[in-house]
Amino acid sequence: MIASKATECSRISSLRTLISPAPISFETIYLVRWFSMAVGSPSLDESLLEEATPEPQFPTPSDAVFLLRQSILDGQHWFTALLDAVGLWRLPIEWIGDREYRYLYGGDAFDWLLLAERLLDEVADLVPPKETDGLLFGGVWPLEIDDAEFATRIGQAKHSAHLNYLYGVLIEEALQLSMEEEINKELLNRPWGKEHGFESMYQRVYGLPFIELRAVYYEQTAKLLGSQVSYPEWKEFTYWLFRFRLKRQDKARVASDTRKGLAQLSRMELAVSERRHGATLGETEFTRQFVAAG
Repeated sequence: MIASKATECSRISSLRTLISPAPISFETIYLVRWFSMAVGSPSLDESLLEEATPEPQFPTPSDAVFLLRQSILDGQHWFTALLDAVGLWRLPIEWIGDREYRYLYGGDAFDWLLLAERLLDEVADLVPPKETDGLLFGGVWPLEIDDAEFATRIGQAKHSAHLNYLYGVLIEEALQLSMEEEINKELLNRPWGKEHGFESMYQRVYGLPFIELRAVYYEQTAKLLGSQVSYPEWKEFTYWLFRFRLKRQDKARVASDTRKGLAQLSRMELAVSERRHGATLGETEFTRQFVAAG
């Protein structure tokens, strides 16, 4: 019994060590490999990986869940324990039953709340249901944690990917809706209806009709959008559209469209001040993250 307890403590200690910062950022190396698995091609020189020795074993999903549960039982608040478990996580996608959990889009856009949902399902007996629902459906955090601590706990690479998801999926969807509403208002004011000079949202935002965008998407990614598209597949396509738009538009147009997306998000009353925990969204931050960086 004592030996078993000692083994368990040793396992917890080794898992927590993996979360702690190291001289060589294994977090970055893991994320590069994670991204590489998602896009199907390496993005880091293997020689650099070989230099990072000794390399710790890859934590498994079971390890992350084990540490999450044990940390809560040891008295750590469930939310900070959750963030630590997110930092430990390595799988970009998994299936549980008939449901697909896709956490990573386009190789570098991370949906951390979906992973939070997945992990909280494993500790539902330890976390108040009201607080779980508040986080997942209202974006309400049970603790006041600043952006810096959030980034440290989940890892800088994942935090950057989290920003990519917010701008490339959440705000991109808001931009699309904003343009749809803008076009509909214009159509209502046209005396001859929509048959004359009708421009789709895709043409206005991305410069091509949907059918052509779908063809380009297939050419670049080898992923075909069929007549029935799952939600993860659609979010993957949305993030690709975001990247496609950044390459085609000049910086002034990118900034203008970003403002439209942010304004639409505010109008939709998505509890912006709360949903944006972990990142400060705005035109200045967007320019620093995507425009200034080239």
